[in-house]
Amino acid sequence: MPLNALPALRGALAVAMFAAAFAAQAQAPAKIWRVGIILPAPPLSTPANARWWEAFRQRLQERGYVEGRNLAFEQRYLEGKIARYPEFAAELVRLKVDVIVVATGPGVQAAKQATASIPIVMSGASDPVGAGLVASLAHPGGNVTGIADYQVDLLAKRLELLKATAPGISRVAFVFGNFGGFSAARVAAMEREHEDTARALGMSLVRVQLNTPQDFAGARAAVLRERADALLLSPNPTNLLLRHELADFALRERLPTIAARREEALAGALMSYGPDLAGLSRMLADYVARILGGANPGDLPVEQPTKFELVVNLKTAKALGIAIPASLLQQADEVLQ
Repeated sequence: MPLNALPALRGALAVAMFAAAFAAQAQAPAKIWRVGIILPAPPLSTPANARWWEAFRQRLQERGYVEGRNLAFEQRYLEGKIARYPEFAAELVRLKVDVIVVATGPGVQAAKQATASIPIVMSGASDPVGAGLVASLAHPGGNVTGIADYQVDLLAKRLELLKATAPGISRVAFVFGNFGGFSAARVAAMEREHEDTARALGMSLVRVQLNTPQDFAGARAAVLRERADALLLSPNPTNLLLRHELADFALRERLPTIAARREEALAGALMSYGPDLAGLSRMLADYVARILGGANPGDLPVEQPTKFELVVNLKTAKALGIAIPASLLQQADEVLQ
């Protein structure tokens, strides 16, 4: 081979090696991010669930994370069995998912106990600081961040709406779930606040505990025993799960009811007032996207819902013989005919 041909040969070899390396890199599979999610029920089990699930997936897609391309979901369903939170959290940790999304105080506690390294995005935790889930809202620290759902602070507004709709009510059953997450002092303080608010509106408040679906019969009997003339439903997951049963019970006993979620008004409650779940889902997706992009969850401030919606069910109002004030209908974000 002539000596003057060597430089050309070396150049050709270099180009071939570069092309081979580029082709290998191009053919390397893209990383599939795995997001573990603990859900009350399958997302497509009802139109209401499908609505927030689609908002979550759509927002992730907008941020560049597409299921089936670079994103996969590991989903676990409680189906009313809240005691399964620790089991499901442990499963997701064993699968080494990249992030865990979980709602309610008990769910976040279970996930936090299962891992100190996998990022956790929370929703529905009433008091994450008081429950020891985060150091502070501005600087969470650790591996937990997300949305602090301070819905206990909305109780006064819900009572006002209930009174404005049915001025004659005087005894309201507050149906709540006790899943921990608050100190005894905080619980006592909240109870006093609730009672003072009710008293100022000319009402008394009786507390009826409903933790699991198995408690429904006892809770229903307690409402009747207390001779309540209206229902106030807390945003606990059991109330959402039993929304149809609670709505049917309230209608049968002619009890005006205000709930925390649009889905409960759709199921037949007279009204609902609370955060928009689809909006919260988009917020959760933003947290997931930022974490998958390299953000440290301990550096992401915990946010609180900023948009609240009032939904009025006119069909239920008619069945109860209640005329919804025009001023309240004007405030409503949605009126169900």
